[in-house]
Amino acid sequence: MVNRKRRFRDGIIRYLIYLCASFSVLLLIGIIVYILVKGVRAVNFSFLTSVTSVLKGTVGIAGNIVNTILIILITMLVATPIGVGSAIYLNEYAKPGKIVTIIEYATETLSGIPSIVFGLFGMMFFGEKLGLGYSLLTGSLTLIIMVLPLITRNTQEALKTVPANYRNGAIGLGSGKWHMIRTILIPSAMPGIITGVILAVGRIVGESAALLFTAGSAKLLPKGIEGLLNKPMQSGGTLTVQMYLSATSEGDFRTAFGIAVVLLVIVLGINLATKALTKHFDVTRKD
Repeated sequence: MVNRKRRFRDGIIRYLIYLCASFSVLLLIGIIVYILVKGVRAVNFSFLTSVTSVLKGTVGIAGNIVNTILIILITMLVATPIGVGSAIYLNEYAKPGKIVTIIEYATETLSGIPSIVFGLFGMMFFGEKLGLGYSLLTGSLTLIIMVLPLITRNTQEALKTVPANYRNGAIGLGSGKWHMIRTILIPSAMPGIITGVILAVGRIVGESAALLFTAGSAKLLPKGIEGLLNKPMQSGGTLTVQMYLSATSEGDFRTAFGIAVVLLVIVLGINLATKALTKHFDVTRKD
């Protein structure tokens, strides 16, 4: 009788789990299909390679794509080495104690702060105090603070998954601390590190609230190499910022859904890249 009741209860729980999972998948599919139906007609070659111009009669997001790429590059070039280096220090060099506990608690707290608060801080500190104004550099510096906890915590967790025998074996064979970290620890933890970095890129791509306060909304393409080099000091709206403005200020839902389709493709590409790189480094580590 007890076993029968247990099997009945387990069957109910299993049914509820399948029901919840099915609902989540169907909801996701519904959102994707709805966005594709609404926006796929707006996406064409001209939409991706031109900028919106009333005089020329064109609607495009090329400037926003360039702004998004620049912000990703600037942010990750600074945040990745700092985040990975901080995680290595906390995990391998720092002695467990109050300072490490406080740092870890601070990173966890920062990761939970709403992005609009970061935007307000970035606008007042980087934009006003440092005199950078509305610019891609101001937005990138703000995003660096936002994604650092994500990269640091993911790297820490990846380093903790490496067996202690790897460290002890390398040091027992005469390897120095840094040589062991560089040749054994980091390659073994690389799948987790890459996952954290790409998740940070995904957060940058999807961010809008903080960038509205810091980077502005300009969507013009830079002219030539000199214009591209000067672009970080100028205002620039990313894809998500332009999607928000198109749907609210301009009332252009066709363009907004078109940008949403482009963002879906980018997110899909990020997920595929994550799986491919993780699989590659897993195979390399086993070899």
